[in-house]
Amino acid sequence: MKKSPIWLSLGLLFGLQVFAQWSPEERERINRLNQEDHQYMLKELGIAELRPGPSGNPEAPDAANTDEAKATPYTSLPDPLVFNDGTPVLTAEQWEKRKQEIYEEFDREMYGRIPEKTPAVVWEVMSEKDTLNGDYPITRKQLVGHVDNSAYPAITVDIQMTLTVPQTVADPVPVVIEFGWNFPMSWMRRGQEGPTWQQRLLEKGWGYAILVPTSIQADNGAGLSEGIIGLVNKGQRRKLDDWGALRAWAWGASRAMDYLEADPEVDAGRVVIEGLSRYGKAALVTLAYEPRIAIGLIGSSGAGGAKILRRVLGEQVENLAASGEYHWFAPNFIKYAGPLTALDLPVDAHELIALCAPRPVFISVGSPDVEGQWVDAKGMFLAGVHAGPVYELLGARGLGVTEFPAQETALVDGEIAFRQHAGGHTVEPNWPVFLEYAERYFAK
Repeated sequence: MKKSPIWLSLGLLFGLQVFAQWSPEERERINRLNQEDHQYMLKELGIAELRPGPSGNPEAPDAANTDEAKATPYTSLPDPLVFNDGTPVLTAEQWEKRKQEIYEEFDREMYGRIPEKTPAVVWEVMSEKDTLNGDYPITRKQLVGHVDNSAYPAITVDIQMTLTVPQTVADPVPVVIEFGWNFPMSWMRRGQEGPTWQQRLLEKGWGYAILVPTSIQADNGAGLSEGIIGLVNKGQRRKLDDWGALRAWAWGASRAMDYLEADPEVDAGRVVIEGLSRYGKAALVTLAYEPRIAIGLIGSSGAGGAKILRRVLGEQVENLAASGEYHWFAPNFIKYAGPLTALDLPVDAHELIALCAPRPVFISVGSPDVEGQWVDAKGMFLAGVHAGPVYELLGARGLGVTEFPAQETALVDGEIAFRQHAGGHTVEPNWPVFLEYAERYFAK
């Protein structure tokens, strides 16, 4: 079977599909505004030029490294269990203080700060319908979260979400929030048989919510003067430590939790956050920052998500800081693609996972032969390994191993879980394993 180029197979396809729906004039406008804002941030940072990132196309002359022997130029990682002044963290109480140092570094240098005051959100049920998903009777609600824009009426933000619950269950049900889309995605299941992940949930008597991230914040730099970031900034450009799209999407997931807590059909104590690719990054950021989320299913999140950024394999900081992805992060993050490097980062992905402790997090990834190595499966596994000591300090369990496992080996005995399935850039093959894993925590 001929493999698609990595750049096409790694979720960029989703963005390209949306991008293709715009007129040529709109695409040109977005590209222009993207470049203008990126260049403005370089000027603010005093950076004349960035190092280029490697290509995601494995056939390109500048293809990303896939050789494990060249992947580890670093000799150490930031230690989540050591305070910035060198004092060791020995107790759960000390960890609560150490967490604040780590949050501060992620806020300042990577994901950006959420403003102290954000607008209120009022949820409205736009429609409610009894229908079927396969053979399962369901009730589906179409919801809109109206964000208060009274401070700046020029920008309107309406968060889109659907909530689906089984009709056959009388008690409040667990719910999986997926960062996704509310249009048919059947093309993603080409060649796949059996129930969808939604039907697997319904079979267990669980529900699911689809939260549309781009209704919270656009997935491009041109949209930074709009969406929730633009609304709070009243249409002005960001400061260097302002939040990027990943934090904005996570903020939207917190507002979704506000709604779920008020819905009597939902057991808000049993909520999962799930996402794939860039939305896998957002799901992990959400779990790290939102304590009401019980479990995370983090799909192929790669660099900027669960992958150790110091590893020179697959996507690099230079890719994240370029004009196509910089909007996911605080502008300060750009400087690590010039003059600084990933080795200068005060934090790394294992500490983002550690911020989720002791709650369960399941790291999902596909086959290197099908998905490719852009997301760096081993880099995500190692982040799980190095987050383990924090989990253990809190009485939870890590991965339990330090050697990268064979494909389709399910490491699910601890609160950090990992499985590399045999498929491509999707979570689909891992859903049965994940649901068995999550049921341990959700079973009454």
